[in-house]
Amino acid sequence: MRLLLTAAVALAGALLAAWLHLPLPWFTGPLLAVAIVNMAGARLAVLPFARDAGQWIIGTALGLYFTPDVVREVVRQAPWIALATLFMMGLGVAGAAALRRLTGEGGTTCFFAMAIGGASEMAAQAERHQDEGARVDRVAAAHSLRLMLVALLVPFALQWAGAQGAAPYEPAAREFSWAGLAVLTAVTGGGAIVLLRLGAPNVFMIGPLLVAAALTAGDISLSALPTPVVNAGQWLIGIALGVRFAPEFFRAAPRFLAAVSLVTLSYLGVAALFGAWLAGPAGLPVATAVLATTPGGIGEMAITAKVLALGAPLVTAFHAIRMVIVVLTIGALYRTLRRVATRRGSDRKGGR
Repeated sequence: MRLLLTAAVALAGALLAAWLHLPLPWFTGPLLAVAIVNMAGARLAVLPFARDAGQWIIGTALGLYFTPDVVREVVRQAPWIALATLFMMGLGVAGAAALRRLTGEGGTTCFFAMAIGGASEMAAQAERHQDEGARVDRVAAAHSLRLMLVALLVPFALQWAGAQGAAPYEPAAREFSWAGLAVLTAVTGGGAIVLLRLGAPNVFMIGPLLVAAALTAGDISLSALPTPVVNAGQWLIGIALGVRFAPEFFRAAPRFLAAVSLVTLSYLGVAALFGAWLAGPAGLPVATAVLATTPGGIGEMAITAKVLALGAPLVTAFHAIRMVIVVLTIGALYRTLRRVATRRGSDRKGGR
């Protein structure tokens, strides 16, 4: 019954958001409805594998955009994707320093809490460094709050600015086929399983995305994804984000979460300026470049790009590559910064 209640609240939220003409109604509607009802004390149940299933659908849908022309454009953007990744990593380090100054929380916790990477992956990194003072609960809470703020504020800001349809990318597959959809589901699911076995990050987004993109780039068209299926993917991801918020969420560490909110808003402002600048040399529409450099999750930003027609494959490429690089290098970056901080501390003591 609790699962049915969660689904009903999320569906009502989506329908209300669509009626109100809110941006991304099948994503923002369930997210807001579930979060509000949960915060009111309803204690909605988590739909099993909601985020994984939603990411699987969205990853597959995005992969269908990667025609040979789009792949060539992604390759052309490679230097700018690399620059954006370095910018995001630097922004995460600066955010960690700001969070530590605002809260007095340990440096290890702040570092992994404000790194702009996958939420589950950063929580896992914090778990590995608990002996150095990392608090996994606060890292997980910080990322949940960051993702929710970005997922809600960015679509509304883009809609308010009238940013829509700046990049004319369309999925290669135009016709729906039940048999083709069955094959597409099987092979994209296989891609997720392979990456899961390899211990890769965010496998239910990146695995289907890579497989569908490879098929599309190879001019293999199995089936289009019907709009209700894509809406279901957004709905599931919205539920997965919204259900994280319960009455005790903000009571656990109000000062810490308030500081996370402030740093996240700063992230959004600085990243928007960087994206607006990047649009020029990269030859991208400003809205697409801003969305590509927004400090949000790949699923949420990709959904925004797809629904608003803001260069979905390019935005996806920017976020997917950034996320993979951050996850693979964050441990080494942490150890390097920790050694530098230790050495500086020793030098200060020696100077005294």
